[in-house]
Amino acid sequence: MKNLPVFLMGCGGVGRQLLQHIVSCRSLHAKQGVHLRVVGVCDSKSLVVVADVLIAELDDSFLLEVCRVKSNGSSLQTLANSGLAFVDCSASAETIGVLNQVVDFGCCVVLANKKPLTVPMEDYDKLVSRPRRLRHESTVGAGLPVIASLNRIISSGDPVYRIIGSLSGTLGYVMSEVEYGRPFSQVVNAAKSLGYTEPDPRDDLGGMDVARKALILARLLGRRLNLDNMKIESLYPEEMGPDVMPLEDFLVNGLPLLDQKIEDRIKQASANGNVLRYVCLIDDARCEVGIQEVSKDSALGRLRGSDNVVEIYSRCYEKQPLVIQGAGAGNDTTAAGVLADILDIQDLFP
Repeated sequence: MKNLPVFLMGCGGVGRQLLQHIVSCRSLHAKQGVHLRVVGVCDSKSLVVVADVLIAELDDSFLLEVCRVKSNGSSLQTLANSGLAFVDCSASAETIGVLNQVVDFGCCVVLANKKPLTVPMEDYDKLVSRPRRLRHESTVGAGLPVIASLNRIISSGDPVYRIIGSLSGTLGYVMSEVEYGRPFSQVVNAAKSLGYTEPDPRDDLGGMDVARKALILARLLGRRLNLDNMKIESLYPEEMGPDVMPLEDFLVNGLPLLDQKIEDRIKQASANGNVLRYVCLIDDARCEVGIQEVSKDSALGRLRGSDNVVEIYSRCYEKQPLVIQGAGAGNDTTAAGVLADILDIQDLFP
């Protein structure tokens, strides 16, 4: 039996789901000859770790208690507990310092958190300095094999010259729904009521989440870029930003002011035989995110609902791109992707 020590940082929705997956998959992993030994968990304020990380572990009943406590909004401080896989399921940019120390110790790092991969290049270079010990599939497309597929193409020597993708389930839903003539403001409010958006939809409409995912892919292609080098189109103007306009005012009065502009762009795209999608676009000259016209017959043009779609063009996929499509968000899907990443590094452990 191969034992993989795991340390989890971040006990939100994805982190809790990951712990539940680990517990529920014990018998499956045993048949595969693998045991995931959770040696510690932490949230933003507290840490629980076993006394001896070399041999001990947090038992399954304790892990499920962690899930219960965190689901109730409590801190890990309410619990008492007298080669490593370090897992970051937080949403913080402040974990980069800890992660780089973990890299110095020769440990493995598994990320669902996008932000450490979008820090300035100096910190990024250190984090990825041991690529065999880093896995971050769930940072782009949740459980979809976007990064794994891209890495396989790159390592085969097949040059990738263009990536275009809809990497936000929220914006994919919004842009496909407005095609049917529904006002932009109505669709955004519907997406919020369905739970597709963040509590403040501007967190999605601003495009920063898509920009981070685009930067991760661009850096995999060798582009030496930072976020401030990218063109990021926001679907609302600065004067409607969270620091200027209260949320309720934005939803009731601000959004309707954006309807006509979106409607005009839809009509122009339709006249060209195209549809609009909010995408990331990466090629030799650009790494940008925003609304683009795409062929209605393409995988992106046929997109409906909240799926993610990525088209990868290379020498081998020149006329017909490699298309990856499926659910690109959700705690369960993301946690499953993180778990697969953890198991993928098992050969690095004795």
